[in-house]
This record gives sequence, structure tokens and C-alpha cells, in this order.
Amino acid sequence: MKREAVEGYDLIGDVHGCGATLGRLLEKLGYQQRAGVYRHPRRKVIFLGDLIDRGPRIRLAVTIARRMVEEGEAHIVMGNHEYNALAYCHSAPGESGRAWLREHTPRNNRIIQETLEQYRDHLVEWEETLAWFMELPLYLDFGDFRVVHACWDQALIEALERECPGGVIDVPFLRQSAVPGSFAGRALDRLTRGVYLSLPAGVEIHSGDGFTRRTFRTHFWARDPRTWGDVVFQPDNLPHGLEDRPLSASEQAELPYYGLDQPPLFIGHYWCKGVPALPTANIACIDYSAVKFGRLVAYRWSGETRLNADHFVWVRVPQEQKRMRDTGGIGFD
Repeated sequence: MKREAVEGYDLIGDVHGCGATLGRLLEKLGYQQRAGVYRHPRRKVIFLGDLIDRGPRIRLAVTIARRMVEEGEAHIVMGNHEYNALAYCHSAPGESGRAWLREHTPRNNRIIQETLEQYRDHLVEWEETLAWFMELPLYLDFGDFRVVHACWDQALIEALERECPGGVIDVPFLRQSAVPGSFAGRALDRLTRGVYLSLPAGVEIHSGDGFTRRTFRTHFWARDPRTWGDVVFQPDNLPHGLEDRPLSASEQAELPYYGLDQPPLFIGHYWCKGVPALPTANIACIDYSAVKFGRLVAYRWSGETRLNADHFVWVRVPQEQKRMRDTGGIGFD
């Protein structure tokens, strides 16, 4: 993908329905609304996915981002929550033995509940939003920098590019992703969710978001990782001293590696906390738990090959106690 004639790009992490806060961040970055769209005279935004779920103003977040993308003021990649929504709302093939690509289990229902509730009286808009999600690429490669929601796996992306040019999937590929062991399932899972490793039998993580997990999230920039502690990348600590557990050969084989010789890479997804910092000189994670009353973060990239933590810009997310229909000046009803 070619760089455009702009001064630079402002990469914005997981919004998760914090629509009013997104408006505040854009204004802090110098974007102004004209004709219902946030615009900047010299820069563009790149959203890292996960616009929906959990937050109080999901429709507003989607509307801001979608209008910017459609007007050429922004780009976006698909996050795992957009993928989840598509699979949740698409029927499964009859031979699969289930009704939906993503089963309507209590856990899955809980994850998407807030989104469905906020679109309940706007069903046409929801269908249009799902159709737009199908247009979102899974990655962006501008040559001198790259964007993906969770994990850049070069070999997988090259294979995906041959099947889905530009990383944009179609409905048959979406349906295939629900088939265990399929290439489609591996590609969508790896790029939007990253690499997970399984905890030992009987060991669980009781996460701060109320979910119980039997896997943990890993990163992909350790050159020669030896233990679980070398690769864990999530807000919850590993239990029972498991950080010292050696990585097995099969676990090491699952982990891609993004080296310092690669172009700058921007990711979201990982629920970081505290003051934004860089995990390496060429990788920025821009998800700082906005919907958990953390920070909604942007990185202002202007062509540098080595990233600079001083280029992070953020606003804190207030604890908005009730859902409001305030649109921040953007009308969408």
C-alpha cells in the first residue's frame, strides 16, 4: 500500500465504544469536524480495530470511524471484536451442526451484549455496520510501517495475500474460518487475537474483566525466548510461578518473530496499563484499556524508523455511569 501525501498518521488503539472520548482525542490531535467528519489538514488516522463492545457509546465510535474512513480521512484494520461480531451474526452451514459461526454461548453473548443492546432500535444501521466490517482489511503494509490488530506473522500474511488480496475477506472465507484447523481460521485468529499458549490442566487465570481463562497471551518480539515469562504479554500475571516454565519445542514453533530490522509496527489488542511505553524500538502497542477507564491512546507517526515514546498522545477515559445518546456534535439518527 502506498504512502499518501500527508505529514504523517495518527494511529489510534482499541476504542471499545468510548465514542465521546474518541472525539476528545481527535480534537486533542488537531482534528476538527467539517460536514460531520473529523478532518486534519496534514494528517490521517489509522484505527487499529475493536471499535465495538463494552463501552457506553458504541454507535458513536463506529460512526466517527466509518465516516472518516469513507471520506478518505482515515484507514482501519479489523480487530477480533469486529471478527467476533461477524461470526456471531452469520449463520453456519447446515452440515456444521450449529446455528451460527460463533456459537451463542453465555460467554460469547456477554461479550457482544452491550453492542447488540445499543443497536437494538437501529437494526438497519447494525446490518450496514456488519456489511462495513466485511470491508475492513486484516492488515496494512505501507512499506515503511505496518499495522495489524494483534500479531504480524509475515509467512501467514503472504499466504493470505494470495487468497484475499489486501487482506479483505469475503463471506466464504469467513464461513471457512469456523472450521477447526482451516487456514482461514488460523489467519483470522493469529492476526486479530495473536498467539495464545495453554495453561497446565486445572490451572486458570481469573481475569480482572470477570472472565476465567485457561490460556495466556504472548508477544512475538523475543529473539530467543526460553520460558513463558519471556513471552507473556497481558495485564494478568501468570499463576503459580509459571513464568519460569520452559517453552516446549512445539510452543516455540508457534511463536513468530518480529525483529528490530523490520519496519515500525503498530498493534492494539493487549490491554496495556499505565503510561504508554514502547516494548521495542520498532513496535508500539496502542491499547491502554480505554474502556476500563484507562487511556485512549494515539501514536503520532511522521516517518521515523525508530519509534519514540514521546509521540504517544492520550486522553483519560472518565467513568461515564450512564449510556447517553450524545453524539459529540455528529448526528447519526
